[in-house]
Amino acid sequence: MRADRLVAALLVLQARGRVTAPELADELEVSVKTARRDLEALSMAGIPVYSTTGRNGGWQLLGGSRTDLSGLTATEATMLFLVAGPASMATPEAKQALRKLVQALPETFRAEAEAAAAATVLDPAGWGGTMTSAPRFLDELRHAVVDARRVRLAYADREGTPSERVVHPLGVVKKGPTWYLVADTARGQRTFRIGRVRGVEVLDEPVSRPDGFDLAAAWRDIVDEVEARRIGIRARLRVPRWAVGIMRSVFGPTVEVDDDTPAGADDGDEAVVVIGGSSTDNLARQLAGWADQIDVLDPPELRAALAEIGAALTARHASP
Repeated sequence: MRADRLVAALLVLQARGRVTAPELADELEVSVKTARRDLEALSMAGIPVYSTTGRNGGWQLLGGSRTDLSGLTATEATMLFLVAGPASMATPEAKQALRKLVQALPETFRAEAEAAAAATVLDPAGWGGTMTSAPRFLDELRHAVVDARRVRLAYADREGTPSERVVHPLGVVKKGPTWYLVADTARGQRTFRIGRVRGVEVLDEPVSRPDGFDLAAAWRDIVDEVEARRIGIRARLRVPRWAVGIMRSVFGPTVEVDDDTPAGADDGDEAVVVIGGSSTDNLARQLAGWADQIDVLDPPELRAALAEIGAALTARHASP
């Protein structure tokens, strides 16, 4: 389409500063005559494009003018390229789109955006692990969300039991290495591991999207509900103040500073924290490595479990 070609011509002018009709024709894969007509059309449309003759002649934007076709601010462009630039783990399609987008940025902050693209690498694999590939049906489900089309989903639960249902896909979420589909079903909103999806048939039926649905807010509710179900025990511990941040990184949002921590404790050596675990035995095993760095205040059964672990370690490893 000519409109697309005119935009492409403008982007080339922005990127190169000055271009001849043959150069533009080669870039756009059109005839020189067509390229010249496109340049003249830009000028007639009010774009400040003009031509110069002579050895260094060509077409250029008046006064080095730049048109921000992206609508991005400098900060927005920088952040976009920080998280999804060519140095990241973005897909080849995403990188190609970004290469095109950078040409639409004003020259004043194009260099900053390009630098940001090379400043960050996102590696989803942990130390000692390998990067997991995207699940098989991820692209089909993402397109179904964007196109607002219902899906007939073939799915296997945790035990491998197969089922089939028609769902209203509302969004996809990646948490850690795992992808999830958030969808409405006949039994209400559900979350499906995309890695367990065995088949996808996109139907020619529109999605019924709940009024005011917000994927980020819905996912926060899902995470809160799952975390609440995972916590089978809560314990109060007295720990060194320096350990609070470490425990939060290990145990996640279950760690909270207790309200009974004395006033001014931020400047002291100790803090009282509340921590959650799936069971007394599991939490005791997780805390055993802290040894004498922590003091379990309650519940008593957790103290008893830690004492049993300590006795077992002493019996097995004490010198004869």
